[in-house]
Amino acid sequence: MRTTAARRRARRTLAGAGAAAVLLAGTVAGCGPGGSSGAGDRGAQAVAPRWNTAPASIAAVGDSITRGFDACSVLADCPEVSWATGSDPEVHSLAVRLLGDAEAPARSWNYAATGSRMADLPGQLAEAAVHKPDLVTVMVGSNDACRPTTSSMTPVAEFRAGFEKALAGLRSASPASQVYVSSIPDLQRLWEQGKDSPMIRQVWKLGICQSMLADPLSAVSGATARREQVRARVVEYNEVLREVCAKDALCRYDGGAVFQYPFAADQLSRWDWFHPGKEGQARLAELAHRQVTAAQPPR
Repeated sequence: MRTTAARRRARRTLAGAGAAAVLLAGTVAGCGPGGSSGAGDRGAQAVAPRWNTAPASIAAVGDSITRGFDACSVLADCPEVSWATGSDPEVHSLAVRLLGDAEAPARSWNYAATGSRMADLPGQLAEAAVHKPDLVTVMVGSNDACRPTTSSMTPVAEFRAGFEKALAGLRSASPASQVYVSSIPDLQRLWEQGKDSPMIRQVWKLGICQSMLADPLSAVSGATARREQVRARVVEYNEVLREVCAKDALCRYDGGAVFQYPFAADQLSRWDWFHPGKEGQARLAELAHRQVTAAQPPR
C-alpha cells in the first residue's frame, strides 16, 4: 500500500510539473487568451510595407488626360504637358517634381492612351510593370462615364472587376510598386464651365462626352436627370477606386481631390473646353505631388 501511494504521489508530481511546463512555454511564446502575442504583433507591424514619399521612378497609365490630349493643339495628344510625366516647365509634372529635370526623361514612362477605359487598364499596367517602377499613377474612368448614352456607361460591377484585375496583375508582376490613384474629375462641373458659351456648345456637338454634354442648355427633366445620372456614376466609380485601393498596402487614393477640384474655364483646353489645358495639367501635377509626398494618406 505504501508503494502504491508513493507511485500515485509521483504521478501527481509529474503531472503538475508538466502543466507548469506548458504554462511556462505559453508565457515565453507570448500566447495570451486571444492566441496572439504583443511581440508577434509588433514584429508584423515592423515588416509591413511603408509608403515611400520619394520614389525614384514613375510610370503613368490612364486615358487622354494623362496624354495631354487637346492641351497643345486640336485633336492631338501632347504628352510633354502631361501632369504625370511631362517635360513642359509650365506644368512642372509629377515626374519632374519627384525626379528633377535631368532624371525624369530616363526614369519615367507614359502608357496612358486617349480613349482608354477601365477595361484597358490591365494591359497598360502590364506594360508599366516591365520597368518595376517605384510609383505608378492611375487616372482612368472618365471614358467609362463619357459615352454616347447613359445606358452605355460601364456598369459599376464591371468597373470594379476591371480595377481589381489590373491591380492584381501589377502586384504579380511588380510587387513593390506603389500606386497613386487619382479620382475621376467631376464631369458635371466641366459642363457648368462651358454650357453658356455658344462657341463651346458648337464644339461639344462634335461628339465630346455626349452622356453629359448633349443638349447642354436643356433644362427639361430628362436632360437634367441624364446629367445627374452621369455624375452619380462618377461618384460610384470613385468609391470603387477608393475601396479597392484601400485593400492594397501600397496603394494611395487621392481622397477625392481631383473630383473636388474647382476647375475654371481658363484651366481647360481652348480647343474643346473639357480636357485640362496646360494650366489644368499643372494643377493636377500639384495635387498629385502633394498626395504622393505626404507622410500620411488623405483622410
